[in-house]
Amino acid sequence: MTGIKQTQTRSVPSPGSGGPAPHGIELRHLRYFVAVADAGTFTHAAERMFIAQPTLSQQVRRLEEMVGTPLLQRRRDGVQLTRAGTVLLEESRTILSLVEHGVGRTRQRAGLGRPRLRVVIPPSLPEALALQTASRLRAAAAAAGTDVAWMENPLDAEFSLIQQHQADAGLGWLAAAGETLPASLEVMNIGEFEPGAWIASAHPAAPGGTISLDELVRMDVIYGPRHVSAGTYDAWLAVLRASQPRFEFTDPPFRGSLPMTLAFAAMAPRPTAVLTSPRHVIGAPRPDQSDQPANTCNMTGVRLEQCPLTAAAGLVWSGDLPRQLQQLLFDAADGITV
Repeated sequence: MTGIKQTQTRSVPSPGSGGPAPHGIELRHLRYFVAVADAGTFTHAAERMFIAQPTLSQQVRRLEEMVGTPLLQRRRDGVQLTRAGTVLLEESRTILSLVEHGVGRTRQRAGLGRPRLRVVIPPSLPEALALQTASRLRAAAAAAGTDVAWMENPLDAEFSLIQQHQADAGLGWLAAAGETLPASLEVMNIGEFEPGAWIASAHPAAPGGTISLDELVRMDVIYGPRHVSAGTYDAWLAVLRASQPRFEFTDPPFRGSLPMTLAFAAMAPRPTAVLTSPRHVIGAPRPDQSDQPANTCNMTGVRLEQCPLTAAAGLVWSGDLPRQLQQLLFDAADGITV
């Protein structure tokens, strides 16, 4: 027939249909999806993104339609990523990070802005180490015309925040000896640290100022909790279990207060020791009494013989950072003395 124009309509596949995904995915869809995955609920994500929750939910649903499969499982207590959602989350972080870096470099070349470095300093690090690292980075960044955005978040042994492009660099505890970081990361080892150990002043090892590993594993040992620094926790637990296979740490009653933890240890019905997070540089003299809590509840600080529990501090950054930012991090780390 002539004179009749035929039109062909294309239906949008619903999630799970397996049909071809139409074009039209925008950066805002990926940002909304990442925000929901990070926040765990649409309500919290909407608050962070300063948009209405129905709008956010509609846009994420639209993204699922364009991809052609569900990305989130919606539950009463929040959302959970599907297997497909886990893949897209990783790719979305990479895409958004590359765009951010690209725009930043473009603005810098045009004289419109300064490069920015997002640095994670976890709250559980020794204060002297964190302070020196932050001071050197701040000075190096100022000299290089770079802004620094500080992030106070825990860092796991895989430095996932950096791998997922949520941060550019971070100071944290490296994996156990023999384990390597992913090839996408660069690292500068800053130094080896050991924990502080506390035992009852009446313990036979207290006068000598040291305690053996065999003596320690016969006591209840307060340390943790695991989620604060899982890599160090697991590595130390493995060392202690080599001497006592059934050994388990006891979570501290007050993680943020050493004096309170020492008080609980002193009143425990069984001999109890307290381990701190890594805080003393191996081989360096211990601080004087001014560094100790005012009230130790008849608990005495000692060292572990032969330093069986150690942790390496490292400054880690993403290998895809612009070279000038990587050089800034390298120079700052190279000058840290602990």
